[in-house]
Amino acid sequence: GESVLTAFGGAGKRLSLSGTPFRSDTSAIPFVDYHLEEARPNFEYGYGDALVDGGVVRPVFFPRVGGHMEWVTTDGNEVAASFEDDLTTQLANQRLRTALSLEGDWLITVLADANAQLTALRRTHPNAAGLVIAMDQEHANGIAALLRQRFRVSATVAISDDPLASLKIARFAQGTDPWIVAVRMVSEGVDIPRLRLGVFATNTTTELFFRQAVGRFVRWTRGLRSQRAFLYIPDDPRLRLWASGISEQRRHSLSKRHQDDAFGDGAEFDDREQLAGQDDDQMSLFAVISSTAMDHPESASVFDDDGEDWDAPEEDGFEISLAVPPPPGASTQGGPGGDGSGLTRAQLKRMLRDQNAEAVRELVRFTDWDHKRVNAELNRLSGVAKVTEATAVQLERRLKEANRWLRRL
Repeated sequence: GESVLTAFGGAGKRLSLSGTPFRSDTSAIPFVDYHLEEARPNFEYGYGDALVDGGVVRPVFFPRVGGHMEWVTTDGNEVAASFEDDLTTQLANQRLRTALSLEGDWLITVLADANAQLTALRRTHPNAAGLVIAMDQEHANGIAALLRQRFRVSATVAISDDPLASLKIARFAQGTDPWIVAVRMVSEGVDIPRLRLGVFATNTTTELFFRQAVGRFVRWTRGLRSQRAFLYIPDDPRLRLWASGISEQRRHSLSKRHQDDAFGDGAEFDDREQLAGQDDDQMSLFAVISSTAMDHPESASVFDDDGEDWDAPEEDGFEISLAVPPPPGASTQGGPGGDGSGLTRAQLKRMLRDQNAEAVRELVRFTDWDHKRVNAELNRLSGVAKVTEATAVQLERRLKEANRWLRRL
């Protein structure tokens, strides 16, 4: 900041652009006007504005995955907690590291669900790709090995210690490989439009880093009808907060922001405390015991009975999909659904619900009906009483009715 002020302080005109117009600290952004300690831009065009305009950015959905974790703390005590439990910042950091550990089941379960979702996306977007943001080099290589051994898919690994990392990223951007695993290398300034899905598997939880990560998935690609993107996140309260605020017009403030009461000790948000205690835990007694993905407590009430909540306007710029991955060990190869798609029954129904929701949006766009009326009519035509109780067969029938309706328009 000081160098920029020195270099361009005497310029007659300046144009400053930013996709993330705030800092993690309270230092002023050069040449930005502050009113009552809040940054005040001359012109603002946010994510929500771009969604409303259409054809600019993709709508990003955030499947939040809960879990039950057990670990040994730095002082040798055993702790068990879920993401719903109120913990101090130090314990919350350890809980997140436990969930992301290669030694537990949580990460494997999330990768299984994400890989199935990516497979579904590649049916209509053949070169669609996924990004896993890892904690460190060892973690990244371990995740790539999991993808290869468990799901038989190759993954490019991009880490800063690799002198060929930039070349690998460039090749991946132009290629068709399904996965790339990176440690901060793809968080900012890298343009890979084919990224449609991500797994946030890092213990860096600052808002700035999270928003930069989300930015990797919003690049619009011409010629694709539906371009939903997904970022799987641990249901950590901090990440949950950042996800819920994506659509807000966020501005930098010179005032210190404090943590929500849910974080226990009221410590301030900054880069130091949000690195999940990497330094002080390295030479400690910290050890992972187990981690298991769990159904989110709200997952049974995502949609209203009439399905109206399926189609909340995307211009809000934020929807949380409380998708729950299959339990550890569940088959994803032509398995339980019996349809040969390689999806579990739950994953198949989730995909059909997404397709139904997309069809409803198209019907709303080309008719003068609202979402609630369109959903009610499709329920009537397909004989569905409650969308939340519909079987996969009923959802397929409902989708066929929607497509017939669209063809008549």
